[in-house]
Amino acid sequence: MPASIPRIAAALIALVCWTGIALQFSATYGHSGGVLLTLWTLARFFTIISNLAIAATMTIVALGGRISPFLLGGLSLAILLVGIVYLLLLRGLHPLSGAALLADYLLHYVSPVAMVAYWLACTPHGQLRWSAPLWWTAFPLTYFLYAIVRGEIDGRYPYPFMDVTKLGLARALLNGLVIGAAFIPTGLAVVWADRRLLGRGRSSR
Repeated sequence: MPASIPRIAAALIALVCWTGIALQFSATYGHSGGVLLTLWTLARFFTIISNLAIAATMTIVALGGRISPFLLGGLSLAILLVGIVYLLLLRGLHPLSGAALLADYLLHYVSPVAMVAYWLACTPHGQLRWSAPLWWTAFPLTYFLYAIVRGEIDGRYPYPFMDVTKLGLARALLNGLVIGAAFIPTGLAVVWADRRLLGRGRSSR
C-alpha cells in the first residue's frame, strides 16, 4: 500500500468527524444561544467525546504523526460500540432535521464505519495484547461515572439508560456496567481479528 493512502484516509475520517461535530455545535447553539453553554451541553455525550478523540487522532495521522496500534484499536472499538448502541437503543428517540440530522448521520453511521475500515486496512496488525480490552474498558467506564456525576450536578443525563431520576442510581450504574462489560468480549474479538489479519498479511507475501 502506498504510504500516502493511510494519511489520505485519515484526513477524510478527520474531515467527517470535524464536520459532524461542527454541525452538531451549530444545531445545539441554535437552541442554547451561548458558546459556553453549547460546549457544556455537547461535552455530556459519549458520541461527541469519541468523535472528537478520533478527529484529533486522525488529524495527527494525516499530518504525518504516528499513533500506536493500541490507541487506534481502542478508538475503533469505542466508535463501533457508539454506532451499535445508537442503532439498538437510541435511534429515533428525537426527531431531527437540517444540520442536526446530517450531524447524526456523520457521527453515528459514517465515522464508525470509516474508522473500523481504517483500522482493518491501514493499521499495522499483530501488536495488540490480550490484556488490551481491559485497558480499553477504562474509557467508557470513566465516561459513565463522569456523566452520572454531571447529572447529579445539573439534573440532566445524556442517555435514557443512565437517567438516575427515572431509573434510580443502582439501575443506572448496572446499565453502565453492562455496556462497559460489552467492551471486553468485543475487544477480545478485535485482538483476535488483529492477529488473524497479521497472519493473512504474512501468507499473502
